[in-house]
Amino acid sequence: MTDRDIIDLYIKRDERAIAESQKKYEDYCYSVAMRILGDSCDAEECVNDTWFIAWERVPIEKPDNLGAYLSRITHNTAVVRLRNQTAEKRGGGEIPLVFEELSECLPGSDGADSPVLLNELAASVNRFYETLPKKHRAIFVARYYSARSFAAIASAAGMSEANVRMILSRTRKKLQKHLEKEGLI
Repeated sequence: MTDRDIIDLYIKRDERAIAESQKKYEDYCYSVAMRILGDSCDAEECVNDTWFIAWERVPIEKPDNLGAYLSRITHNTAVVRLRNQTAEKRGGGEIPLVFEELSECLPGSDGADSPVLLNELAASVNRFYETLPKKHRAIFVARYYSARSFAAIASAAGMSEANVRMILSRTRKKLQKHLEKEGLI
């Protein structure tokens, strides 16, 4: 069944839409959630939440690319779950640390909330990301996109925490130079 057919089922409020979405995209959405959460039970719950959210939103939003749309829902659901799990009151506290680390190399708050500047900054960071070696990309994303702890990253990458910290420190310095070169800081 094509994406367009599945979307039409959602629009018609036909429950087969969920079954067809699961058949076609469950593994993909699960892998998105697993990369962020690293826990199969949490990933499964995020994927189940994805079907419910899609059921509520698709008739209104009518996405062009169902796979990208569903993976985005899964990603957002997983990030919210991760933030809740790592909230400081629960002992995690990684997100404030991540922001503190990145504050070294990102522009100050004056004007940084401008949509134009934020788009330029995001595009520049994406260009920078593409220049990183594959392993450094994975470490960068795990820390600054998924807010994983140094210990979790080190364990997943099969290296010491000190090595992860060093790679991230050097990567932040390179990012700062990249952003300076592009005139963003």
